[in-house]
Amino acid sequence: MLQILGFASLSPAPHLVGYGLWLATALLWVDIPARTRRQAGALVVIGLGLLVIAALRYGAAIDWPAILDGNTHVVAMLVGVSFIGLIGRDQGHKRPPGQAVMGSRGLAGTWLGVHLLGAILNLSTVFMVGDRLARRAPLTTPQLLGLNRGLSSAALWSPFFASMGVVMTLAPDMRYTGVLAFGLPLALASGLLTTLELSQRFDLTDTAGFSLSPASLLMPAGLAGLVMLFHYGLTPSLSIVAIITFLLPGVALASNLPAGPRWTLQRVHRHTLTRLPAMRGEISLFLCAGLLTRGLSTCIAAATGSEWTLFAEFGAWEAVVSFLAIVASAVAGLHPIIGVSVLASVLDLEASRHTLFACVALAAWAVGTSVGPLSGINLSLQGRYGVSGTLMMRENLRYALIMAALAVAALLTMEVRST
Repeated sequence: MLQILGFASLSPAPHLVGYGLWLATALLWVDIPARTRRQAGALVVIGLGLLVIAALRYGAAIDWPAILDGNTHVVAMLVGVSFIGLIGRDQGHKRPPGQAVMGSRGLAGTWLGVHLLGAILNLSTVFMVGDRLARRAPLTTPQLLGLNRGLSSAALWSPFFASMGVVMTLAPDMRYTGVLAFGLPLALASGLLTTLELSQRFDLTDTAGFSLSPASLLMPAGLAGLVMLFHYGLTPSLSIVAIITFLLPGVALASNLPAGPRWTLQRVHRHTLTRLPAMRGEISLFLCAGLLTRGLSTCIAAATGSEWTLFAEFGAWEAVVSFLAIVASAVAGLHPIIGVSVLASVLDLEASRHTLFACVALAAWAVGTSVGPLSGINLSLQGRYGVSGTLMMRENLRYALIMAALAVAALLTMEVRST
C-alpha cells in the first residue's frame, strides 16, 4: 500500500517501503533456508562495509536513511504479482487446466504450459503444473527439466518477471521491442532444444506431460492486455513495474468481491500469512543485492571520482564477456541478480546501450537460473519434489552450453544490426 501511494505522490514519508520490507525480512530471517541466509548475509556485510569505506576512507556523502531502498520497486512488484494466486478458485482446490498427454508431445506441452502461464504467474505455475503431474507418479527427470526450462526461459521476454523488473530499474531507457526481438527467438529455441534433447536422452513413452486448453490462456492474455492498456493509455507516466504492482492485486481483489467482503478478506488474510512469508528467500536476496549494488557503486565512484568504469565502451564483445561471467557465477552458486547488479554498478551506460545491457542481463538470468544449483527455481524444485540441485545442474549443463552459444550469437547479431 505504501508503494502504491508513492506512485501517486501520497506516501506519508520517504523510505518507508524499504524499511517495511527489511523489517519483514528480519522477522522471517530464522526461517530462510541456511544457504540463502548465508548468501544474503554476505551481501549485507559487503554492501555495508563498502559504504563505510566510501565514507571514512574517501569522504563520500552517504544518504544513510536511503541505503535500504535498493530493489524495493522490484520486491513490491513481486508481492503484487503473488496476488494472482487469489484469482479463481481457492488455492487449496485449484487444479491447472488441461489434460496430461504422453511422450515428447507431452513434454513439449509441459514446457509450453509452464512458459506461457509462468510468464504471468511466475513460480506458482511450476507448482500448479508439477503437482498435477505428480498425482500420477513421482516426477521424473525429464518432467523436472521441462518445468525448470519452461519457467527460466520466460525470463528472456516476460514483462511480469522479476528479471525484467530488475532490468527496467537498472536500464530505464531500454527499448522493450528490442528486448522482445532478442528474447522471443531464444525462448522458442529453448522449447525446441528441450523437446529434441530430452527425447534423445530419455525414453518418454510413459512420461506424462501437460496440455494447455484455450481457456487457460484467457487470464494471462487478459492481464497482459490490461498492463499494456495502462502503460500506453491510462497511466503512460508509470513504468510497467509500477503498473503491475497495483494492477494485479486490484484485479485479484475485484475477482473475489462478488463472493462478498468476508470471503475476500479471508482469502487476503490467508494469502498474507502463507504465500507472502513463503517469498522470504527471494525477497531477502533482492533486498541484499540492492544494498550490495549501492555500496559497490558508491565506493567505486568515491574512489575514482566517478571516472572509472569496467569497460570504456559497452559493445558486443563486452556484452558477451559480461553475459558469460554472470552465467559462470550462477553455476558457482550466486543468484544472477547479484551478477547483474554488480555489472550495472561498474558500468557507465549511455541511453543507447541500455537495450544491449538489458538483453545481457535477461539472457544471463534465463540461462543462469536453469543451471544454477542455488537458483530460485532449482531450490523450489528441491524443496517441493526432493530433487537434488546438483542433479539439476548436471542435467542442464548441455542445455546451458547450447543456450549460451545461441545467446552469444544473438548478442553479436544484435550489435551488428544496431550499427
